[in-house]
Amino acid sequence: MKPIYHDAETALRDILHDEMTLLVGGFGLCGIPEALIGAIEALGAKSLTCVSNNAGIDGIGLGRLLRTRQIARMISSYVGENKEFERQYLAGELELEFCPQGTLAERCRAGGAGIPAFFTRTGVGTMAADGKELRDFKGVTYVMEEAIQGDLALIKAWRADETGNLQFRKTARNFNASMAAAGRICIAEVEEIVPAGSIDPDQVHLPGIYVQRLLLNPAPVKHIEFVTNRPREAV
Repeated sequence: MKPIYHDAETALRDILHDEMTLLVGGFGLCGIPEALIGAIEALGAKSLTCVSNNAGIDGIGLGRLLRTRQIARMISSYVGENKEFERQYLAGELELEFCPQGTLAERCRAGGAGIPAFFTRTGVGTMAADGKELRDFKGVTYVMEEAIQGDLALIKAWRADETGNLQFRKTARNFNASMAAAGRICIAEVEEIVPAGSIDPDQVHLPGIYVQRLLLNPAPVKHIEFVTNRPREAV
């Protein structure tokens, strides 16, 4: 049985410290561990390296930790929706490693699978390949990408059983499973916890072996990244 927490700060307090590498699930604002991110802000850990597909938006998701200057380095594929991120990067206050989205996903998957590196054609001939090993296979040039592992994975799932088996809801699965496997310790923020055996084995999206702690957050705030309203029709 996995330890179950009802407070995010309590779930993190004894393992969180400065200069950690955090793997954070989510895509945009979909499937982000919002309560755990808020707890990191409250606990004040600094000089963090965050690996995430993107950096949230201003004041939401990882944008909260950018606002408080707790992130020193980002490894990410897209950061275009965060003005504070842009400001810090252009001012030289934030280190950034851009990584093509598919390559980022595979680097995390490889880290969880114990694969130290792999070769891909993505990025060859661009700045994404600068300083990296190139090798030809059957006349085609590939770039070597190193796997990513982290000290702590923070992920969001829909449902868990008491042994940590997880189910994700639709596209909220995104990067969460890969991040969980690549973290030395994984905390899963979930909306529901059911007894062991309640989830059909064929419906388990992530086995509990990758999860060390569960945070029950039954009523999360589900933000919408972009809201577009149709002009009101004249009566």
